[in-house]
Amino acid sequence: MDSGSALRVEKTNLKPVIKKTYVLDTNVLLHDPTAVTAFNEHHVVIPMTVLEELDHIKDRRDKTVSREARIAIQMIDKVVDAASPQEIQEGVEVPGSCFEGQSGTLAIFPDQLLSEDSSVPFLDVTQDQANDNRIINVALRLQAENPNEFVCLITKDINMRIKAKGSGLLHVEDYRRDRVLDDIDLLAKGYEHVEGDFWSTISEVDTLREGDCTLHRIPRKSLPNAYPNMFVHDDQEFIAFVKRVDSEFVYLRCDSRDNLMNKRFWGMSPRNLEQAMAMALIDDDNVDMTVMTGPAGSGKTLIALAYGLHAILEQKKYNKLIVARSTPPIAEDIGFLPGTEEEKMAPWLAAFDDNLEILHGTDESCHGSIEYVKERANIQFKSLNFMRGRSFNNAYIIIDESQGLTQFQLKSVISRVGADSKIVVLGNLAQIDNKYISPLTSGLTYLVERSKVYPHAGIMHVNGIVRSRLAAFAEENL
Repeated sequence: MDSGSALRVEKTNLKPVIKKTYVLDTNVLLHDPTAVTAFNEHHVVIPMTVLEELDHIKDRRDKTVSREARIAIQMIDKVVDAASPQEIQEGVEVPGSCFEGQSGTLAIFPDQLLSEDSSVPFLDVTQDQANDNRIINVALRLQAENPNEFVCLITKDINMRIKAKGSGLLHVEDYRRDRVLDDIDLLAKGYEHVEGDFWSTISEVDTLREGDCTLHRIPRKSLPNAYPNMFVHDDQEFIAFVKRVDSEFVYLRCDSRDNLMNKRFWGMSPRNLEQAMAMALIDDDNVDMTVMTGPAGSGKTLIALAYGLHAILEQKKYNKLIVARSTPPIAEDIGFLPGTEEEKMAPWLAAFDDNLEILHGTDESCHGSIEYVKERANIQFKSLNFMRGRSFNNAYIIIDESQGLTQFQLKSVISRVGADSKIVVLGNLAQIDNKYISPLTSGLTYLVERSKVYPHAGIMHVNGIVRSRLAAFAEENL
């Protein structure tokens, strides 16, 4: 190369950001009321039918879904409040949605003006699924008017996605903002099993003393997936607890399997290692929230309840035991059932009575013992639909069947936990009965992944069906 020749610098032309159009279904805004801000620089369209559905839902007796509807309406109002009708139909800039110099926009589409046109696919709006069809028609019309642009319908309704694709819509997707995992098998379990001998995999280790606790410090690269309050065990009877993690090291506190397996709560002892680790985790004073996942019959509820009785009646740590779960949509009007709130909740909390019978089944008067314990432990049964606005201090709280809750519903409950309280969240991701929630989008999955790095939260997947051999067969084969 000639030393006198000048270097040639080629100009790189950056591709312009392609603005996409997303049409949102009502269930997306109920699942995430802030969804209008989740699409960065792109164009979000909300059909008028969606606003009408939100208007009907906001007055429902179901406090959970009505609250989400009101929040979604308020979010939309903040964006379009000062805009003119023409601007609202064309698109109003969404505050805080700027990405690479471009801002996202929000538009309201007057779908009531749409009529059948032979040149554009049109679903009949006189059927039972009229609202779904109107929303699909909006996406079909936008696709026909903008053939060179990306137009996508976002809905959590599987059948609606199938209908939209069958009608000719090229792009239909589920709402994915709340997904923290691509595969549910990657969900944190609260422990890591190392094959063979754990120490043979460690290149260097330091031992240090903190108070009355001896910790082993190993390089972070030796245990790259470690997070606080998880367990590590191998095939050689070694087991340790991750006390803390920093950018360079993992700090382990060694334990023994015999010590874990000999733990007792209210007469209950663990039947397997997962139960033993869960019991150790829930009994840790440094852990304010324990999340237990696992199949039906693995002992999650029994462990949580036994510890509650142990902590309240024997250790005097808390003043009351609150058991809560969300009533299914068909039971949203529990106010019409007779009796107190506890009596109204009885059909959905019968599992706790069953577990109380297990703990006191050998008593001379089982029923009398259960009633005595309920009164002395101040056990209160609550519906999650009516817990908002409250604050629970010096309480031990069990949230049951949480797999069907969204991340926002779980957040609203966990934020109720006051001073000197502990909360235990239970759920089985294989038993989701909410048609808009999958294991990947469940609030329980979100909670596990978000809280695993928090030093005052613990996670444990309790495996192994201990209810009965028939229950184990059903869980694995049916």
